[in-house]
Amino acid sequence: MTSNKTVYRSEIKLEVTEQCVKQKKATQASASHFKIVKHSVAPSEYTAAYDKNVFPRSVFNKGSVDKGLVIIKQPLAKAFDREHAEKLSSQPWRLQREEVSVKKPVYVELQQSGNEVKHRNNQKFHCITSTKKTESDGFLNYVGKNLYKYGEKGSGFSSKSGTQDYYELRDECLANGTLFEDPEFPPTNSSLFYSQRPDRRYVWKRPAEIVDNPQLFVEGFSRFDVQQGELGDCWLLAAVANLTLYRRLFFQIVPDDQSFEENYAGIFHFRFWQYGRWVDVVIDDRLPTYNGELIFLHSTEPNEFWSALLEKAYAKLHGSYEALKGGSTCEAMEDMTGGVTEMYELDSSPPNLFKIIVKAYERWSLMGCSIEPDPDVLEAQTPEGLVRGHAYSITKVQYVDISTPNVSGKIPLLRLRNPWGNESEWNGAWSDNSPEWQFISQEQKDELGLNFDFDGEFWISFKDFQKHFQRLEICNLNPDSLAEDELTADRNKKWVMSVFEGEWVRGVTAGGCRNFLNTFSHNPQYRVTLEEVDEGDDDDKCTLIVALMQKNRRQMRRSVGVDLLTIGFAIYYLPYPDRAPKPLDLNFFKYNASVARSPSFINLREVSCRFKLPKGTYCIVPSTFDPNEEGEFLLRVFSEHQNNMEENDQEIGLKDQKTPTASKVTPAEAKENEIVLQLFKHVAGKDEEVDWKELKEILDYYTRKEQPAVAMNMDGVGAAPEANQPNSSQTNLLTALLALLCGTFCKDTPLADVVSAPTQDIAVNEQQSETKARGFSKDVCRSMIAMLDTDRTGKLNFEEFEKLWTSIRVWKNVFLKFDRNNSGTLTGFELREALSSAGYTINNNILNILMHRYGNKDGEIEFDDFIMCAVKLKIMIELFKEIASPTTNNATFSLDDWIENTLYA
Repeated sequence: MTSNKTVYRSEIKLEVTEQCVKQKKATQASASHFKIVKHSVAPSEYTAAYDKNVFPRSVFNKGSVDKGLVIIKQPLAKAFDREHAEKLSSQPWRLQREEVSVKKPVYVELQQSGNEVKHRNNQKFHCITSTKKTESDGFLNYVGKNLYKYGEKGSGFSSKSGTQDYYELRDECLANGTLFEDPEFPPTNSSLFYSQRPDRRYVWKRPAEIVDNPQLFVEGFSRFDVQQGELGDCWLLAAVANLTLYRRLFFQIVPDDQSFEENYAGIFHFRFWQYGRWVDVVIDDRLPTYNGELIFLHSTEPNEFWSALLEKAYAKLHGSYEALKGGSTCEAMEDMTGGVTEMYELDSSPPNLFKIIVKAYERWSLMGCSIEPDPDVLEAQTPEGLVRGHAYSITKVQYVDISTPNVSGKIPLLRLRNPWGNESEWNGAWSDNSPEWQFISQEQKDELGLNFDFDGEFWISFKDFQKHFQRLEICNLNPDSLAEDELTADRNKKWVMSVFEGEWVRGVTAGGCRNFLNTFSHNPQYRVTLEEVDEGDDDDKCTLIVALMQKNRRQMRRSVGVDLLTIGFAIYYLPYPDRAPKPLDLNFFKYNASVARSPSFINLREVSCRFKLPKGTYCIVPSTFDPNEEGEFLLRVFSEHQNNMEENDQEIGLKDQKTPTASKVTPAEAKENEIVLQLFKHVAGKDEEVDWKELKEILDYYTRKEQPAVAMNMDGVGAAPEANQPNSSQTNLLTALLALLCGTFCKDTPLADVVSAPTQDIAVNEQQSETKARGFSKDVCRSMIAMLDTDRTGKLNFEEFEKLWTSIRVWKNVFLKFDRNNSGTLTGFELREALSSAGYTINNNILNILMHRYGNKDGEIEFDDFIMCAVKLKIMIELFKEIASPTTNNATFSLDDWIENTLYA
């Protein structure tokens, strides 16, 4: 598994600055800055499923009302809340009314019994399976239970005003006749900027104060609704423009149950993916203006506001508009799909690129391609009919059988779509009416759905695609993004995804990259097993897409002033996984090289890469470039077949074998044990028990006045006292002991002023004690009592104290052993080794919690806090073992038992 040759490797660090983002993105975004012509991407034959009086309404209100549907008044709209819809069924429903009239606000509570549904007024509705689906129905199936309201527990966002439920807030405003004002994102300068003051006076206005006839959509939606303002968020603009090409996904982000007409209350909501969960973000419609015009994202139509409101919701999600300055299109696409984005430069693409595109198409991945814009000509057209700086979407991928007089076989074709939907199309081989089509059968033409309309859609060979396009973007969708009924015969596959959340904690799990070999093994580690090769793979290998995303950094710009960390990952092969240590240690990384890794360490929100690996077990190590950089992360792994992924870490528990520090007691230790145990008997008094105050007196004496021979005789730590001074140390110890005893017995008597107090610092030597003369805290002493107090009296008898004393000796010796620089503290890296030596097995999650709870701002644990860690761990592990089933790793507690045990510990 290992060799005796040390492996050297140097990671590369790249940095993306705001300046280079501007330089790279400006020309790409300029393509959509000045286009005024409006083109809807909705099919021309599209007919609305619902009239504008029906909830939820479609954005296209040209169809006749379906008479079979109930016309729902605004107070009843809550019936279509996600929670109630889930109670009904996963199938789309519509409601049929039996003489229902509503005169005042009523909140509907639906109960299903067969096909009949009742609300609390006992008015009856009948559930009828609908053949028509709304966009909102699709979203409920899409996100399932992962949809959180802003401010809801588990959403990842806190709210001063509590959970913000769009439907409840809207109905409340409608009932009160008021327009919603969002207290979480007020119309102030702090919502605009966090690092500067505005250079002019901005006025926040509602759309009705800007134009006469505000609309959410005007003639549908398209990429030309997305026009950049003064904010440097062209990365967001490009992603939103791309999203308009996918109707279903668009309505998952921009729900169509809101408008400026029906049930208008000045409130809107949008949905974004954030680190494994979907969040429904509520905003009011007050927008920043200057001289009566919108200053940020806006539409070419002056009375269309969906894009401006979407940008405001995204700004609220990140704390301010300024927080959106600088970013990548991939970041925004992932926030709007929950997918993982890959980018390929076609002049340096992998040899199996077409196979990658085919597999992406089969899994409903979003694919777009583009040509670098001409800096001198806006939307310049090539001789082949392609537009520079234009975003094309790939709508179909297929091998086609071709038979000519000279050659026959299969040719790879792609169908591309120009979002303009007009005659601007490819005019080369396989374009509309090109002679190549005569060499394929009519059956295949029908299968391709071939038509030669001037609709902006055209076919192109893969060879020409690589020659004439320069960039390909693939957004691989989360497998939960697709409902089973959406899969088709040729697109019926999903990615298999594993997700883990973790964090880098200073001094504990922030070990830096492989350049820092001594700390690299402390990083979080994840083991993934690939058991099945890709379908049709000639090399018998498995596809693995690894995506490492750092969390919440954009929000932290405002609150803490931090920026993106420089992150990356490495992948190591484990030929004998059962023999490999958990986690992999320094020796492993010293003698083994990675088999794959991220191309570089870079300060982007996400670093992702696709790999082809043989079957087997691998370990992924995500890290920052430098050690001790703190942050949270999300690690996602996509594969074609099942991947078994777990944290490569220890199970929590206590070791059965004796630890090295619990070895044979030396004569000096035995003598001190006898003295301290005698001290216990004197302090305990007639009841022969000690409470936490009395225990503190004993332990403070021990840690402050310990003999040097005892303190320094553990595993070669320190040096023994000089031979000519043994009697002096013993005399000082006896003097201190007498002072402690007399101080206890003479308390509250005239002799108390003559005798030294038991907690007074009577020095045995000049060496500073482990508790730095403060003694043990009362919390530590109480926890030590609780660890052995089985009868819950709040006291320890002699036998219990003996056990505690043995544990304390072990813990103190461990602390001294691993405090290698004699600082009186342990770093997080030393903490794991120390706890392991003391007999504990713990994982990174527990280590991080211990450091957050007991560490100081420098990422260090002091002696009494180390004792507290050891005590708490012992209590909780032993309690769990008492209750847990021997065959499972689960324990069941009643509420009383849980509160009793956690409070007393």
